[in-house]
Amino acid sequence: MSLLGRFLLLVSAFVAWPLSVLHAAAPYYEGKAIRIIVGTAPGGGYDTYTRLVARHFGKHIPGNPIVIVDNMPGAGGLLSANHMYRVAKPDGLTIGHFVGGQFLQQLLGRPGIEFDARRFEYIGVPAQDNFVFTVAKSLGIDTMEKWMSAKAPIKFGAIAPGDGTFDIPKVIEATLGVPIQIVTGYKGTAPIRLAFNSNEVAGLSNSWQSLKSTWTKELENNEIVLLAQMATKAHVDLPKVPLAVNFAKNDEARKLIVAVAQSHGAAVRPYLLPPGTPKHLVETLRKSFMAAIRDPELLAEANRARLEINAASGEDLERNVKELLLLDKPLVARLKEILK
Repeated sequence: MSLLGRFLLLVSAFVAWPLSVLHAAAPYYEGKAIRIIVGTAPGGGYDTYTRLVARHFGKHIPGNPIVIVDNMPGAGGLLSANHMYRVAKPDGLTIGHFVGGQFLQQLLGRPGIEFDARRFEYIGVPAQDNFVFTVAKSLGIDTMEKWMSAKAPIKFGAIAPGDGTFDIPKVIEATLGVPIQIVTGYKGTAPIRLAFNSNEVAGLSNSWQSLKSTWTKELENNEIVLLAQMATKAHVDLPKVPLAVNFAKNDEARKLIVAVAQSHGAAVRPYLLPPGTPKHLVETLRKSFMAAIRDPELLAEANRARLEINAASGEDLERNVKELLLLDKPLVARLKEILK
């Protein structure tokens, strides 16, 4: 073969290489740093999960970038959600992690929302939550029946609308008639824990996944009681804790409880990218995230920290968010009234 023929053969072979091979040859993330912005305060469940993920994520990304964690608490994650949509560059170097209940707030038309959840690029979730109602044992209320018949309201600490600490108690108050006073404005579940231990509040709606990891002392010392689960199926750890939906008196109440449970379940711990992030970077981070979540070292560390890993892919997360935004209009109208 002539010299020209060899040259043309080499050029055609290079052009035929898939983009994935070219990216592997010169990793985009080599020498770079990825920033994960957490929409809640340090010390809570979202922050704890993210710092676990960050310790293992980089080694599964081609180029092995540094992964750092920053906190941007405010308005139940709304501040960070708007930042990810309007400010963060779509370069694959900034990942958002805020309370997925903000997607429901978009559907309800909450003032201040500047994002369209359908345009984010979704990476995945490390866990799908099961919310539980937790109260101080000192109250003497250890069943849902006692709570529903109690005279005085229980003070529940909450972050803001869009967070499960707020949305779920409001729906239970409206559907089951439990006496409750919701105290908002906390920056995360860690500050709520401090308020609980100083007797400022006596209850909390929190995910079991977060509770068993960050309220360890209170659980071990038998200082709290779990009254009910906000889910359609009991968590394997909590076979004797009843489902709140079973106390509903009518079909509308059941549907409202199921809707808010779903919005704070499968999609509540999203890791996502700004709109317009190149698809090859989205795919890289999706695959790397799932590889990190399956990493034996991450799983061992999660087990020691009592962090449940019940992951879902970016594709599944995207589908769950889009399905949520198709909720029936009558239910949306009722939820607007409850969560206003």
